[in-house]
Amino acid sequence: MVLEATMVVVDNSEASRNGDYLPNRFAAQTEAVSLIFNAKTSSNPESAVGLMSMAGTGPTVLNTPTTNYGAILAGLHETKIKGQIRLGTAISVAMLALKHRANKSQRQRIVVLTCSELDQKFGDMHDTEKELVKLAKKCKKNNVSVDFVAFGDAVESSTRSILEKFVEAVGGSSGEGNYLAVIPPGPGLLSDSLITTPIVNVGGDVGQGGGGMEGVETGGPAAGGFEFGVDPAADPELAMALRMSMEEEQNRLERERRAREEQDRQNGDRMETITEEGQGQQPANGEGADSKQPRVEEDKPE
Repeated sequence: MVLEATMVVVDNSEASRNGDYLPNRFAAQTEAVSLIFNAKTSSNPESAVGLMSMAGTGPTVLNTPTTNYGAILAGLHETKIKGQIRLGTAISVAMLALKHRANKSQRQRIVVLTCSELDQKFGDMHDTEKELVKLAKKCKKNNVSVDFVAFGDAVESSTRSILEKFVEAVGGSSGEGNYLAVIPPGPGLLSDSLITTPIVNVGGDVGQGGGGMEGVETGGPAAGGFEFGVDPAADPELAMALRMSMEEEQNRLERERRAREEQDRQNGDRMETITEEGQGQQPANGEGADSKQPRVEEDKPE
C-alpha cells in the first residue's frame, strides 16, 4: 500500500462555472476531490490529502495534508469562483506545502484538476510550455509526482499539449508514475470517468492504461454498471463515502434552491404590499388623483 501525502489543486476560475459537466464544472470537481481523498486514504490509512485553489487573487492553500475529510469538504465550500488560473505558481506552492507534511516517509504527489485554457494574457505570464517544463524537472528533482485531470477548455486547446510535455518531463522510472487523464464531456459524472484512471486506482489495476502510463484518455460512465463505478461488495466503505458525498452535495444545492425561492417569494410579497398600500390611498368615491389635492386644501382650518 502506497503511503502518500497528496495536494489536490482545484480550478476555481470563471471557467469552472460552465455547465458542460454535471452539475457544473466546479461541483464536478467537488465529487472528484471526494473520490481522490477516499481512494488515497482507503489505500493506506496513514496517507493524507490536502487541498488548494489556483485562481482568484492567487493560489491558496485551503488545507494542508490531512486525514479529516470534513476539513477538505469545508475548504471546498469556502472556495470562491473568480479570476484566472495560475498553474505554475499553484504547483510551486503545492510543493512547499508538501515539504511541511507531518510524516516525512509519505511520498509526495500533486493532483491538478483543470478545466481552463492556459492564457498568459489573462493568467500567469509564466504559464508557458518552457517555464512549466522547467518546473516539471524541478518536481522530478524533488521526488514530487504530478497528475493532471484535464477537462473542459483544457481538453481541445493547446493546454493539453503543454500538460503532456509537463508529464513527460516529470516522469521517469522513479516514483509511482505521473499521469494525464483527459476527460471530455459525457453523460456521466466527472468522478465516474476519473475512477477508471491510474490517478484513483492507486494499485494501477485498471482497464485502460495500467500503472505507469503517461496519458490516459477516458470518457463516459465508469465500467461495471455500479453506482459511481464502485462495486459496493468489493469496497463498501468507498461506495458509502461516495454516496454520502453525492447526497450532501445534492442537499446543499437543494438548500440553495429553496433559499432562492424564499427570497423571490419575499420580494414578491413586498411588491404586493407596496401595490396594495398605493391602491389604499386612492379616494373612496372613485375620484381621480387630480381631485385629491383640492379636497385636502378645503378641509384645512382657516
